[in-house]
Amino acid sequence: MVKTSSRVFLPGIPFPSSEYERRQQGVLEAAAIAGLDALMVTSRNHLQYLTGYNGSGVYYAPFPLILMPGRSPIYVVREYDVETVRAESCIDEIVPYRYKGDFARVCADVFRRCGLQSKRVGFQLGSWDLAPVDVSALQAALPNLRVSDATPVVTSVAAVKSELELDAMRDAMRITDLAVRTFQSSLEEGVTELEMDKILAAAIQSMAAKEGNGIALAHTTILFGERTKLPHAVPTAHSVKKDEPAFLEVAGSKHGYEAWLVRCAVLGRHTETESLHALAEEVIDAVVAAAKPGATTGSLDAAGRKVLDRSGRQRVFHQRTGYQTGLSSGRSDLSLEPGGKQTLKSGMTFHIPNILCSESGYLFGTGAHILVTERGAELLSDTPNTLYRA
Repeated sequence: MVKTSSRVFLPGIPFPSSEYERRQQGVLEAAAIAGLDALMVTSRNHLQYLTGYNGSGVYYAPFPLILMPGRSPIYVVREYDVETVRAESCIDEIVPYRYKGDFARVCADVFRRCGLQSKRVGFQLGSWDLAPVDVSALQAALPNLRVSDATPVVTSVAAVKSELELDAMRDAMRITDLAVRTFQSSLEEGVTELEMDKILAAAIQSMAAKEGNGIALAHTTILFGERTKLPHAVPTAHSVKKDEPAFLEVAGSKHGYEAWLVRCAVLGRHTETESLHALAEEVIDAVVAAAKPGATTGSLDAAGRKVLDRSGRQRVFHQRTGYQTGLSSGRSDLSLEPGGKQTLKSGMTFHIPNILCSESGYLFGTGAHILVTERGAELLSDTPNTLYRA
């Protein structure tokens, strides 16, 4: 059994320490199945999943969490961040290093102390938060270390949410739905993207002032008119005019758990984007219907593409169908895309943003955020995925 901390519940972490112990034990079991002697976790969202600390210091150099059977976890972090990590994580044993150049030496010393210098250790080689130079420096310090790619190990456990996590996801979606309703009720001729962004932020801040406890607006993409042709663009002083489309992708957050949603609108009429939206609604219905335990990530993607094939407009879709959600999504998380082999299980959550690209370049559509249950997909949002007309 993993032992993390004598602390039962700290203000700095959102869940009881027993929840993190459960997660760590699950990850160790998955690592054992993969034939690993230990695991070095460096992905920021996985660190938060396993410890409670949000990984804000990871930009500087890796903050590896070292997990192995039979001993407490060890967190190797920059000395500057030790007190925050101690306050905001459930980990008792924290080993500091001062500069980037010290990272490999200090981490290698921990490996030797744990008897791992010639063992098979799993590294998250597909993580943004681990650079090739970090791996090569550790291998140089420990020439007999057997490095294995363990990128999917934590994902396989974290993809299935506990009841505590699902409560956080539902609370996050309440925030998202409030943002959507505020967007729709505030859409009028002349309002700018920046003004709309501030209106949404104010609505969420008001909610947070009443409820507190980790409520935040994690993301907004707000685009009007011709600017809906720009993927992932930031809001500007551009205003919406009559007979123009409006695009919103938004994510509310509770304790770092993010509930994403795409909702679009038209101020007046706009035939080209209205046609896209009608098709996107059909795609979403098909994907949601296919989401059930035992289906694969690839089969959900295929269900949506069949609708596009029947429409004869396959070229309007340029991306994957969706992705695993929870704590901010990472590169190693489950992805709904062609050929995906991962199996869906009850308790998994996915964002399915069906954003289509018209012949002249407008990006428009709708989406769903689902929880996989034994009965099929449960929609987490209360806002309909139909086109909003202002």
